[in-house]
Amino acid sequence: MESKAHPVDERLPLVKLIMLGLQHVLAMYAGAVTVPLVLAGALGLPKETTALLISADLFAGGVVSIIQSLGFGIFGIRYPLMMGVTFVAIGPMIAIGLNPELGLQGIFGSVMVAGVIGFLIAPLMSRLMRFFPPVVTGSVILVIGVSLMGVGITYAGGGYGAKEFGSPLYIGIAFLVLVSIVLISRFVRGFIGNISVLVGISIGFTLTAALGMVNFSGLSEAAWFAPVFPFHFGMPKFDILAITSMTLVMIVTLIESMGGIFAMGEIIDKKPTQDDVKRGLRTDGLGALIGGIFNTFPYTTFSQNIGLVDVSGVRSRFVCVAAGFMMILLGLIPKLAIFVASIPDFVLGGATLVMFGMVAANGVRILQSVDFRTKRHNVMIVAVSLGMGMIPMVSDKFFARFPSDIGTLLNSGVALCAISAIVLNYLSNGRISAAEAEQVIRDSATTSH
Repeated sequence: MESKAHPVDERLPLVKLIMLGLQHVLAMYAGAVTVPLVLAGALGLPKETTALLISADLFAGGVVSIIQSLGFGIFGIRYPLMMGVTFVAIGPMIAIGLNPELGLQGIFGSVMVAGVIGFLIAPLMSRLMRFFPPVVTGSVILVIGVSLMGVGITYAGGGYGAKEFGSPLYIGIAFLVLVSIVLISRFVRGFIGNISVLVGISIGFTLTAALGMVNFSGLSEAAWFAPVFPFHFGMPKFDILAITSMTLVMIVTLIESMGGIFAMGEIIDKKPTQDDVKRGLRTDGLGALIGGIFNTFPYTTFSQNIGLVDVSGVRSRFVCVAAGFMMILLGLIPKLAIFVASIPDFVLGGATLVMFGMVAANGVRILQSVDFRTKRHNVMIVAVSLGMGMIPMVSDKFFARFPSDIGTLLNSGVALCAISAIVLNYLSNGRISAAEAEQVIRDSATTSH
């Protein structure tokens, strides 16, 4: 009898694939373009350069998402994962870009080298699976979700730099989107229920357009097609200090990606093996290399899309492959990119609150399988790890007087939580073999589902 394919390998009809893929693109779009927007503003770049950085970001992000979800040889975990520029890199890239001897070429050069290093150390990072039992993965995934809630709340209030931030109208529309998603997900079955996030965003967008709150400026002037050329801003520059800083970003990114991989493994009920993790992390390194070549930045798994998979219930990786192609189109068709970018942040805010909350909830679900009764030290592991992970969220100036070289690590709540949980778990529970680690993760999945 022929075995049934896992839902992650399910091939969907074209119309469903397009709609579900579009939902993923809309879910991540605001976050995907935030890094180039923030960087361009900090460096004082002209509007034309900013547009080029956004197009390059979308193009490269689509390519890397396809590689991660579809899989090519030693690259790609073959999970429904979307790849976007990591927020961890913003600070170091601004510092590099403000150096008149380096500029954008220095950023791209350091990103490329960090990507190669990330590729080389991916097998080493994947061996750390034995240090990631449920007490660690649950804590890390919970912190990922909680840390991202701040982004969703900012979007719901109007977005970064909004002149009327906190307007009751903004918050009301964000709440309408959130309620629409919850009601559709709860009471509507079939395909519409699967695209509840897309429907919710569409309801919010339609309302804001009717109220005249959508800004379509630049749409008529934008070109229909504009290729993304490698090394558009000139050949990259390589500086040892810039490379060192970006390599630290790469290490933090790999740690965060491991959390994303484990979270997705729980959601799709397909736990990652050491080889899976190795392929997934290699793609992070490859993504940074591709990013540097195509005038953009390091890539990591986007947590809002992980939450979206849980909300929609659709586990097919080919949905993210389709979304990857859409991102490439957005990068190559500026007019289409500007239209999607016209969706107000507060509309997206209602959706991101749901999706980031789902990521945090999955962390709680994993922690349910942890033995807190007979191993009371597990309570201490979770308590301290969550406390460490909350530091950068509660006080972004907490480590301001520490050396800038380690600032990237100290200002990543996910990295602080992961390091704390790994060390405390090792001291309390010891190390287990990789095979035992995989079995523990499988057992926890059975318990949590």
